[in-house]
Amino acid sequence: MEESEGYFGPLYQYIADDEITDVDVAGTPPQVWITSTKNERIRATECHITREFLEQFSKRVANTVSRPFNKAEPVLEAETDKLRITVVHESAAINGRVVCIRKSLPRVRLTEEDMIMSGYAKKEVIDLLKNCVRSRLNIVFTGEPASGKTECAKFFSSFIPAGDRVITIEDSPELHYSHIRQDADCVELKVGEQMDYTRAIKTCLRLNPKWMMLSETRSKEVIYLVEGFSTGVRGMTTLHTDDVRKVPDRMVNMAGQSREESRLENDIYSFINVAVMIRRRQVTDEDGNQKIKRFIDQICFFERKDGKNRSVMVVDEGRILDEALPSDAQKKMERAGIQDPFSYMEDQI
Repeated sequence: MEESEGYFGPLYQYIADDEITDVDVAGTPPQVWITSTKNERIRATECHITREFLEQFSKRVANTVSRPFNKAEPVLEAETDKLRITVVHESAAINGRVVCIRKSLPRVRLTEEDMIMSGYAKKEVIDLLKNCVRSRLNIVFTGEPASGKTECAKFFSSFIPAGDRVITIEDSPELHYSHIRQDADCVELKVGEQMDYTRAIKTCLRLNPKWMMLSETRSKEVIYLVEGFSTGVRGMTTLHTDDVRKVPDRMVNMAGQSREESRLENDIYSFINVAVMIRRRQVTDEDGNQKIKRFIDQICFFERKDGKNRSVMVVDEGRILDEALPSDAQKKMERAGIQDPFSYMEDQI
């Protein structure tokens, strides 16, 4: 797919702009809405889209991926290494044809300075999660759709030691680990018709991984993810939920009836160490403008000890509640040379 003005027409100005993360077209007549890296959702009134352009653009995308697009096949999907495109036919969309273009650039949008300045997270919270990575704890990034789970995972994955082999598993390029960490030992597996998430996880475990990064946990592959972590492979993943304490139940429900629930629940508390909730909230700035604020809302540690499952909330509403981590997490940090979990030292070994 050619990322050019000839291909994207009037939408190209937003494709070329690295400050734009999403481009959405819908309605009759078509309206264009864009989302910026500052979490601003804006209607692009200066961009005029016609039904004729949408028809031509849909045909270009369909031809590029060699897929039909009509009443019988009303959903069309395509991707590049930076873009994920979804088109919905008007036969399946009440208010006209829909085009959604999500951009995932091969760089980390978050910086520690901006995170602190914008209220995304306090320094102590950021340092805690850096130390979780340094201690090789398994981390689940949670939140509702469009909360920024993947971007948060990308930021903290940059603290994985360069010598640790990382295997990424995703159906569309979002993590971009090999671009972000060009010095790292990395293999990137792509999920598709020939290889689903379950097979990808099984394949990953044969590739000598130190870390396994699953872009999103959605279904029964959660069983193999937890089993992979039980072998000593470290990892990160994302999943949809609205509270970190729901992670174990959410994972058990994903597995369905494929495995004894109590056993899987025990394994989750044993091998999923940390859950992080990224929240998305509408706020009003000093000028009275409505903006979307993203921030780390909750951090919860899980532990199975003496035959009992335990969850410990350490951060809630962005505030540190209790600095006493579960004993297992504390021991792993001490083995990594970390004396204070809420203070990250660059020279720690």
